[in-house]
Amino acid sequence: MADKIIRATAADTQLRIFCATTREMAETARQVHDLSPVAAAALGRLLTAGAMMGMTLKGEKDLLTLQVKGDGPIGGLTVTADSRCRVKGYANVPQVMLPPSRAGKLDVGGAVGRGWLQVIKDMGLKEPYSGRTELKTGEIAEDLTYYFAASEQVPSAVGLGVLMERDNTVKCAGGFIIQVMPFAEDAVIQKLEENLSGLPSVTHILEQGADPEYLLRQLLPDMAPVVTDVTEPVFYCNCDKKRVEKVLISTGKTELEAMIHDKKTIEVKCHFCNTAYHFTVAELEQIYRKAL
Repeated sequence: MADKIIRATAADTQLRIFCATTREMAETARQVHDLSPVAAAALGRLLTAGAMMGMTLKGEKDLLTLQVKGDGPIGGLTVTADSRCRVKGYANVPQVMLPPSRAGKLDVGGAVGRGWLQVIKDMGLKEPYSGRTELKTGEIAEDLTYYFAASEQVPSAVGLGVLMERDNTVKCAGGFIIQVMPFAEDAVIQKLEENLSGLPSVTHILEQGADPEYLLRQLLPDMAPVVTDVTEPVFYCNCDKKRVEKVLISTGKTELEAMIHDKKTIEVKCHFCNTAYHFTVAELEQIYRKAL
């Protein structure tokens, strides 16, 4: 089943909702970065959130970046998404291993630890919008719920889940974001809270083979949800050798001189997709001349 995100409204547009299934995207990230189970769960959650938030971008060149930095052994996570829900990301320590949490689940909160979440939106203005909040649990969903309320003043509910198979492949992944509009009535908010309080975990719902529409119906069964948009998210990196060349130029002449002096072909890997690019000494000399 292809990955899918739907955007919807409910309660006569008093609620805005995003629901996603992202198994293929999370599995691609796991393979690309050779992630441990807990790292795959952590990055898969953030990629899912990034894809849904990317759906709110309007401009073709708009870009959203989510950064999680904690004192846990995973170190941090970075995800970027564009308006077409193309996402990429990486974990600082992809092979981190931890015992299960007290609940017997992958300990994403323990891997991330305490720290901060930063959201950067580059929409072609003079300065990108940037909001930063402290991590509340390190479990990603709760931290984004707090971010939306504290930084964007939008009361929200966020649910994210990644379930792993015993062979360390991704069994299912997905999530939702529900946002309360400023004109929402108290009765609607109360009903939403009641619905969410009795909701099973995201992974429990997804494990039944649920698609985003099914997830939407489980979230808001009696609030008249209406799907307004559908898209297919994908793990996608736009790196190429020219872009990496610019990175090498930015390291400065001294660094380039040292590379040339070693008289060896160098390898540079993209953080986001792990693609390796090789530069011969002759190519480094050409890059050096461009840096002058």
